[in-house]
Amino acid sequence: MGLEGATGAAILIAAQSGRALAAAARRAGYRPFVADLFGDDDTRALAAGYRRVPGRLGAGPGARGVEAALAALAAEAGRPVGLVLGSGFEGSPGLMRRLAERYPLLGASPDSVAALKDPESFAALCARLAIPHPEIALAPVPDPGAWLAKRRGASGGGHIRAARAGRLAARTYLQRRVAGRPHALAALADGRGLAVLGATEQWTAPGTDRPFRYAGAAGPVTLPDSVRAAAERALAGLVAATGLRGLVSADLLVDGAAWWLLEVNPRPGATLDLLDRGSVPLLAAHIAASRGRLPEALPIPAGAAAAEILYAEADIPAVPALDWPGWTMDRPAAGSRVAAGAPICTVMAEGADAAAARHALAVRSAALRARLEKRPADAALAFAGRGFMLGDTAQDPRSRTGEG
Repeated sequence: MGLEGATGAAILIAAQSGRALAAAARRAGYRPFVADLFGDDDTRALAAGYRRVPGRLGAGPGARGVEAALAALAAEAGRPVGLVLGSGFEGSPGLMRRLAERYPLLGASPDSVAALKDPESFAALCARLAIPHPEIALAPVPDPGAWLAKRRGASGGGHIRAARAGRLAARTYLQRRVAGRPHALAALADGRGLAVLGATEQWTAPGTDRPFRYAGAAGPVTLPDSVRAAAERALAGLVAATGLRGLVSADLLVDGAAWWLLEVNPRPGATLDLLDRGSVPLLAAHIAASRGRLPEALPIPAGAAAAEILYAEADIPAVPALDWPGWTMDRPAAGSRVAAGAPICTVMAEGADAAAARHALAVRSAALRARLEKRPADAALAFAGRGFMLGDTAQDPRSRTGEG
């Protein structure tokens, strides 16, 4: 399984979807041994070893499954340098502690994650550091229309709902609605300070009863100078207070000169594909930061990039056998069933700036959706005006990063 001829050190990866981390590991010269929930074709192709985990990673059968999967992968790998955790563990510091007893964690510690992902402790920490953070509530409120309901330790936005009157569901808390456009600030942290990588803008793909479902991101983008400086100070203060290490990101809402810190993602996040396009492999920098060493300089990739998740608008009983374009990622195996509302794949594009990258992304996403829905005439028309066909890889951003 995996790429032929790889001789780098073995590294363990566990995440809801491990493809982006596996690609980053290959780019940094490692052989990734991956456990995730999807088993996409390109994840398996990138992995030197792979195990699929049932259920959710952090609870029940998923927690036991990821422990068993990593034990098998570690035995297969021989002597892996450590374990990188992606999304899916934010609400399970106990599982993280068990894993840390067996493998060196290359990233945030369980204690750092617990401090940042528990709503009460995070709100108290923001108050102590004078960081603008929306008010939270742990019990019903008299004006639910002014609040959102969120699930503890969740990620991706699909768990966020409008608050309702009555008792809160288990593991749910409320956060007051605030105005602003969503952005994220990515950085490398060494437990004491940080090196900022850049800002991205984000957008949603509202679905049935999922109005804040994450869609995609583009960057780099420019934040107002005062917002950027204040957000960097806030993130630096949180790093120093929690000992946070590795590649991290801060989710912001920005409204002119006003801003709010919504949460901190103590792990490599959804913008990894956009950020890992420079001459320094980001996973290598992530590992170094996890060990207490920040890079002296991080080259900024030329131009901008955008990526978004393509969700199924209707059930796809069997994914057709496609010659997937090189700018698609997280590719399901032919014959896979994709339920309405579930992710099909990720689409990526580059451009001179974030706006140009988003425009190219919209064209590609529309054409690929038409192809999957068996409307080839529409797909051909969408691509004809852009000078390339569906299988063309000349504009494949991954071919320029060594990931293809």
